[in-house]
Amino acid sequence: MENRRGCLEGLLDLFLLTAAFDWLEKRFGFGRGCSCSGCGCGVMILIIFIILFCGTIAGTDWTRLF
Repeated sequence: MENRRGCLEGLLDLFLLTAAFDWLEKRFGFGRGCSCSGCGCGVMILIIFIILFCGTIAGTDWTRLF
C-alpha cells in the first residue's frame, strides 16, 4: 500500500512553496542587481521551484481528503 499525502496536505505544501518562492524572489530574484544576485539567482530559484512544484503535484493523492 502506498502512503501518499492527501489533498489538504498537498494544498498546504503548495501554499508554503509559493510563500517561500515569493519571499526569495523579493530578496534575491529577478532585477535585484547584477551577476548572481540578479537574473542568475532568479532563474535558479525558478528552476528549483518548478522541480519542487512538480514533485508536490505528482506525490499527492488528490482523491483523499486527509
